[in-house]
Amino acid sequence: MEWNKPPEIRGRRETERQQFVRATYAQKVEEKREAGDGPAPQLTADDLRAAGSRTIGPEVSGKCVTFCEPSPISWPIFSCGVATAMKSCLICKSAIEPFISFGRMPIANGFLTKEQFAVEPFYELATGFCKTCKMVQLTELVDPDKMFHENYAFFSSTSAGMAAHFESMAKSVKAKYLGPDPFVVEIGSNDGIMLRHFADAGIRHLGVEPSANVAEVARRRGITTISEFFDVNLAKRITAEHGQADAFLGANVMCHIPTLHSVVAGVKMLLKPRGVLVFEDPYLGDIIEKGSYDQIYDEHAFYFSVTSLDHLFAEHELEIIDVASQLTHGGSMRYTVAHRGAWPVTPAVAAQRIKETNLGLSRAETYEQFRRRVETSRDELMALLCKLKADGKRVAAYGATSKSTTVTNYCGITPDIIEYISDTTSIKQNKFSPGAHIPVKPHAEFAKRYPDYALLFAWNHAAEIKAKETAFIESGGRWIVYVPRVEAQS
Repeated sequence: MEWNKPPEIRGRRETERQQFVRATYAQKVEEKREAGDGPAPQLTADDLRAAGSRTIGPEVSGKCVTFCEPSPISWPIFSCGVATAMKSCLICKSAIEPFISFGRMPIANGFLTKEQFAVEPFYELATGFCKTCKMVQLTELVDPDKMFHENYAFFSSTSAGMAAHFESMAKSVKAKYLGPDPFVVEIGSNDGIMLRHFADAGIRHLGVEPSANVAEVARRRGITTISEFFDVNLAKRITAEHGQADAFLGANVMCHIPTLHSVVAGVKMLLKPRGVLVFEDPYLGDIIEKGSYDQIYDEHAFYFSVTSLDHLFAEHELEIIDVASQLTHGGSMRYTVAHRGAWPVTPAVAAQRIKETNLGLSRAETYEQFRRRVETSRDELMALLCKLKADGKRVAAYGATSKSTTVTNYCGITPDIIEYISDTTSIKQNKFSPGAHIPVKPHAEFAKRYPDYALLFAWNHAAEIKAKETAFIESGGRWIVYVPRVEAQS
């Protein structure tokens, strides 16, 4: 599918770019031959920009040239029929200022077959900052039906670490917030990994999971689940059928929803007078501190801070009453929200606001610094991968995550550089990664013949993975990580 940009900024199509770069490289080889011995020829940044490539490591070989559609953030954004360009803040309608673009990007969780390559959809992945309400958000939004559907390829229960985390979260909610004859609703309930702890206790519950295949798994496990998108209209129906809720839960889902005002209005309607909204999402402060740019992908419409959420909830007469940092997803924040004045506000909330001020989360220059750090990380990762390729090392990747789509496509990582991605999720196996089209293989392939290096896309599960893969290290293998810095680890 051709990305819909005007001809003057679209750049060369992929095959033309490849031909251009290879011809340029060949010319440099010839110039080196004529000049006599000297250092290996390198393509300059100007060469690559002329070819329409944003991404290249400083050590270049014929097989290590990689391509990504250029996308300076000053360019206007054009919808390609997959996504909608946003000209104003989704929270307060003020202007948003783009600060980083990752270029042409496929659907993050859109693992596909060869037959689907020709119709693979792409959009512009870029983020912007609202100076008014301080919300960081995507500047182009992918149609939810393109992301969450009957073939959605993520099941929470595949991670033992996440299963333990959600059990702990459920226990905390049960201990603190449930009254007599409680009712609990979870948005984006996935395969029931958290709601099952309420179901097992005989607590009335309802999961709202828009992906039909995942919702069906939850129902087979005895979790009451409907397959719909939550908004104020669904909240009315749930209230009419089940009554108001003691707790409305969400885990890595609120940040997915561009229509947050409708969701929050629905939550307010659904909650009892002392009911609470408890949700957690990747935390903007951790993304900025760690440089974890792979948290930015199509499903994550927003990147929350306490400061930005204050603006959102104030419009609905709700307030944040507690916050707690979490290790999940490489750094998350758990927020507890209630009707204004219904619960005392813990000191943790004010303390977090002070931390955010110190981090500069309300200043535009913070995001410019983040952009420069991300670009450096990209260049260092490609330099390392290209060097390993030139040295004849075998490199695979571990974890066919949504985050990996941002990294492979932004950095220009191709099957020439990474042989395959190992993953335990059956629905992804024997398919190809979005955009980059790197083969996804079962874990057995990884264990059968260990590579020399494994690029750890699932770095947020590093402790669990490394404990499981001791044989890989014992065989001489090394992990490559890129958060918070690019390095090879034993």
